[in-house]
Amino acid sequence: MEKKEKVEEKEEVVEEVNIATGESEGLRIANDVIAAIANKATTEVPGVFSMSGGISDVFGKKMSKGIRVDTSDDNKTKIDVNIIVEYGVRIPDIAFEIQNRVKKAVESMTGLVVEEINVHVQGVNLPDDKDE
Repeated sequence: MEKKEKVEEKEEVVEEVNIATGESEGLRIANDVIAAIANKATTEVPGVFSMSGGISDVFGKKMSKGIRVDTSDDNKTKIDVNIIVEYGVRIPDIAFEIQNRVKKAVESMTGLVVEEINVHVQGVNLPDDKDE
């Protein structure tokens, strides 16, 4: 008798967005790719200490940490950015800069229309008081 092993395959589900290219088939961009672009643009803003990923931190670092992307069939996207800021920075200025940089990066790299970018400040990185 032969033993047959049952192998379970794990299938990863990736949300994608279809971008019309004028042909019958379109280019598909995964939400994780959009999130990685937004993450890179956000972390380059002065005053951003880190991204805040919440429960996703437990499962390991990803380029999309701290970013949630919702895309629709009409090539429009909404992005939520979760950050921790440096102590002493002006939060409205940082949020405005993040919105500008993320919108420019995502629209220029993907061709999608960014409808809204919501910046959520999850915390403030306080300086160490070891000097006292």
